[in-house]
Amino acid sequence: MGEVLLSAQMREIEAAAMAGDRVTGAELMERAGSEVVAAARAAWPELAAGGRALVLAGPGNNGGDGFVIARLLAEAGWEVAVQVQGDRARLGPDAQAMAAAWRGPVLPPEARPEAPLDLAVDALFGTGLSRTIPDAAAQALRAARARAARLVAVDCPSGLDCDSGRLHLPEDTAADDIAADLTVTFHRPKRGHYLGQGPEVCGRLVIADIGLPAAATAPEALPPPGRIRLVARAPGWPAALIAATRPGVHKYDRGHALVLGGGVGKGGAARMAARAALRIGAGLVTVAVPPAALIENAAQLNAIMLTRLADAGALAEMLGDDRLSALCLGPGLGTGEGTRALVGAALAAERFTVLDADALSSFRDDPPALFSRLHPRCVLTPHEGEFARLFPDLAQGARAAAGRSKADAAAEAAERAGCTVLLKGPDTIIASPGGHLSLSASLYERRTTWLGTAGAGDVLAGMIAGLGAAPGAKAHLVAEAAAWLHVEAALSFGPGLIAEDLPEALPGVLRGLRGL
Repeated sequence: MGEVLLSAQMREIEAAAMAGDRVTGAELMERAGSEVVAAARAAWPELAAGGRALVLAGPGNNGGDGFVIARLLAEAGWEVAVQVQGDRARLGPDAQAMAAAWRGPVLPPEARPEAPLDLAVDALFGTGLSRTIPDAAAQALRAARARAARLVAVDCPSGLDCDSGRLHLPEDTAADDIAADLTVTFHRPKRGHYLGQGPEVCGRLVIADIGLPAAATAPEALPPPGRIRLVARAPGWPAALIAATRPGVHKYDRGHALVLGGGVGKGGAARMAARAALRIGAGLVTVAVPPAALIENAAQLNAIMLTRLADAGALAEMLGDDRLSALCLGPGLGTGEGTRALVGAALAAERFTVLDADALSSFRDDPPALFSRLHPRCVLTPHEGEFARLFPDLAQGARAAAGRSKADAAAEAAERAGCTVLLKGPDTIIASPGGHLSLSASLYERRTTWLGTAGAGDVLAGMIAGLGAAPGAKAHLVAEAAAWLHVEAALSFGPGLIAEDLPEALPGVLRGLRGL
């Protein structure tokens, strides 16, 4: 698995490579420009015939990349002009060299394209920008965007903060004005490509290799503190975490998951969570419900066992059986004092525990009462609304006002809670105490808009519990695998998916992991 970098981390990697005489800045610039041209041709094969292009070049190294792109296009027979925004004299030495090698027209900053363009290139501002782009640059980009059939952004669309995913645009500039059709970034993706408004403005995302040393993190270990691991298929992963895919494993070796259900008419969410836990590999799964809901649930459960659960005292007694290795509380459970008591009894047993939905919202008036009971084998799975109830100072609006990203917020929440926090969304962040962070994305080529359906989160909670039931399961690693498999199941099913379809799609996904 690779990383999703901060801008500063990318600069450190480049600086280390140049300091070690592996590569020069000019060579990196040449490679970057070449990769942008290659990515554009791959995306739009019709561009091989040439056309008219405008390259918007900024005052930094991004502008140097732009001059390389202009030269390569011109050498391929394109009609190309470069427009420099900002003081050309401020270009660094490598960018100055690339500008000097450009023999074509250079337009003044105020010029606007009059004829249609086959291609516009946004090489204005790179990954380090964390302030509002100048009005003149925004106007030039908006004009090019309006005239161009295609817009390619170099490293990131200008105005995108590549650390947080926020846009820094003048008041009269909208996201659509600067949105790229294709973004080509280098070596590794940056956080802002996945967080916030990044996916909205990047279009298609291509990660180009420019010859920098690549470090990967082993999926069986936690990601290094302060880095973000991009959750992706790796050799042997996630099959190694799924007991049901290993030969010679008995059901009792795979653990027993207990899912708590709600009252009469409220059992659907727990049943979906339980089915997901069984499909993902728990050896046994039991749904525990109030006595009045037994008949309703008995009519709908077969492979999943069923038991009555009157109150928190009964749960504490039930958990005297240490064969119950994982718990899932929240889906359809209802909010209030009864649920708080059940959560307390579950946490006192210190089993692998997933808290979702109502189990979280029941503590909205007193989050510290929950945090004081949590332990490292817990996974909290809030969506943004539930997250805001527990961590109001880290909610979307608050963190935007403070200039913080979703990853920053999840990391602080994990420290505060003392356990793993999986903050859901297309850009799901998994955070554990100690600064361990992962990103599981349903974006770009893995985009699954149909996954945003009622009950999908309940299924995810059950999947985490099912994987967590296995002996020795580690909360962060299990959450990574479940989040990735959740998206894979949605991809395999396709549009029209409803939550009940997700557990039924899992066998096909698991077969693919084993190459069957």
